[in-house]
Amino acid sequence: MEKEILVAGSTGDMGGRIIKALLKNEASIRALVRSGANPVVVDMLRSSGVNIVEADLTDRKALIAACNGVSCVVSALAGLREVIVDTQSLLMEAAIAAGVPRFIPSDYSTDFTQLPEGENRNFDLRKEFMQNIDGSNIKATSIFNGAFAELLNYNIPFLDHKNKTVGYWEKPDWKVDFTSMNDVAAFTAMAAMDDNAPRYLRIASFQVSAQEMAAASGYELKNRGTLAELDTYNNSERAAHPEGENELYAKWQQSQYMHSMFSARNTVLDNEHYSGLVWSTLQEYLR
Repeated sequence: MEKEILVAGSTGDMGGRIIKALLKNEASIRALVRSGANPVVVDMLRSSGVNIVEADLTDRKALIAACNGVSCVVSALAGLREVIVDTQSLLMEAAIAAGVPRFIPSDYSTDFTQLPEGENRNFDLRKEFMQNIDGSNIKATSIFNGAFAELLNYNIPFLDHKNKTVGYWEKPDWKVDFTSMNDVAAFTAMAAMDDNAPRYLRIASFQVSAQEMAAASGYELKNRGTLAELDTYNNSERAAHPEGENELYAKWQQSQYMHSMFSARNTVLDNEHYSGLVWSTLQEYLR
């Protein structure tokens, strides 16, 4: 029987990449799109052979109908509580009501199961949804990929092209996980097709320490202090800028990601769980 995969968040960046990867695997794809979604993107999906299902993501009956008959629901939704907790929970409940056996939540991040509550606002929301799905009877698979490698194209503290520095907190030899968005999408597509995918899969296109990054880039290695100091700074900035609670990537949230990058990592990788994948390299991004 041919598998049909439902992708939620299909008009977004990650959702679109997952759909392209599923098409390469010759999967049958059902794209769940909101009413009023970008018609250009929707037409592109439709022309590529994707079955478009338009639904109000707050309408339980519509979501159940959208999920009916699929073998796995893949969420690539992005947002704050309203999306990550509320909408994903409605989608999960609809999948269960429709008899869908598997669900891949929109985690795609550092392994937040290793992090304490309160350290990273966006990860706390994913933990909250994780409690919901682990308390249900649907089989879930979370994919932890560290940071997206595309961040290395910007002036993040870890690799600051403007000031030509490589920053670290406490641990210059700590290896940070980076995975390209295309690699995440390709791996997710294979997990979606795998009825026996485990609860957690941990991947990285490459792992690189600040010392190694400085050597590879030729930039100056810069000690930015301790993780405790960074945590104190993040908490202070969050308290001083409550408007950031309504922003997906508030400045203090971005700094929380830096803390998480130096607090949790994938010590064992599942890169070889699926064959045929060619992983991106650090050199591609430094070029």
